[in-house]
Amino acid sequence: MTKNAIILGTGSYLPENCVSNDDLSKRVDTSDEWIFTRSGIRNRHIASDDQATSDLALNAANKALNAAGVNADDLGGIIVATTTPDLTFPSTAAILQEKLGVTSQCMAFDVQAVCSGFVYALATANGFFKSGMSKPVLVIGAEKMSSILDWNDRTTCVLFGDGAGAVVLGASDDTNTGIISTHLHADGRHAEMLCTNGGASSNKQVGALTMQGKEVFKFAVAAMASAVVEALEENDMTPADIDWLVPHQANIRIIEATAKKLNMPMDQVVTTLENQGNTSAASIPLALDHAISNGDIKRGQTLLLEAMGGGFTWGSALIRY
Repeated sequence: MTKNAIILGTGSYLPENCVSNDDLSKRVDTSDEWIFTRSGIRNRHIASDDQATSDLALNAANKALNAAGVNADDLGGIIVATTTPDLTFPSTAAILQEKLGVTSQCMAFDVQAVCSGFVYALATANGFFKSGMSKPVLVIGAEKMSSILDWNDRTTCVLFGDGAGAVVLGASDDTNTGIISTHLHADGRHAEMLCTNGGASSNKQVGALTMQGKEVFKFAVAAMASAVVEALEENDMTPADIDWLVPHQANIRIIEATAKKLNMPMDQVVTTLENQGNTSAASIPLALDHAISNGDIKRGQTLLLEAMGGGFTWGSALIRY
């Protein structure tokens, strides 16, 4: 029987080391004013050298499982969205499975869609429920972006941070709640605008993140707005039907432009960018857990998640929480 995926619980984790714009100004030629006026970022959290992406994911996963009241061994699957895996293989999800102490041999795999990764992972998990999955699925966005940054490039190193966010999805027969629809897109013709300059099969290097900022900004504004409109139109809804917009936290100007296109006031937009920076696939679940934990997002409300990242990839998810 077809099931619908509902959110049972959320969790998040940020490394202890908080790095301010002023801290970065001692390392590269920049300033708090320069960074904040261009991005809306003041602080970001940076993982320690001995913390892997799976360690960040583990902290968020445990909190989400606890909030959901689900035992890790009862999971039907673990999906980790990340562009900074612990190893080329096995998957970070499989490594996390072991760290969680899961012995049930549930499926575990990674999804790589960069900043859109969590939305892609949600859509993937929802597909399993649509095809009959009954056990809970743990979906995580986790990134150690600091490991692929060029710390001498002031145009990129100031924008990113590390962290992890998680949700536990469960099965429901109620099609009017949970994940209502997802909308995914990609256009590989723009790959070189936002990428790393290394890879296992190309030059056997991890590489560092490179970005054509102005071009990425223009594409992001259009792509994120189109993903939002697509979700609304497919479900015969208007912006007035949305209680909360939960966007990828990349740049405050992109977020504001999307909200403006929706005619949605910023007090209905979840923003964590100022103190977290761009955490790639982790940014939406981090923002989601933040808003749920502090009581802003309430049961029964309608959420619109949207993201755009390297690839280019972009997409949205309409959820009734």
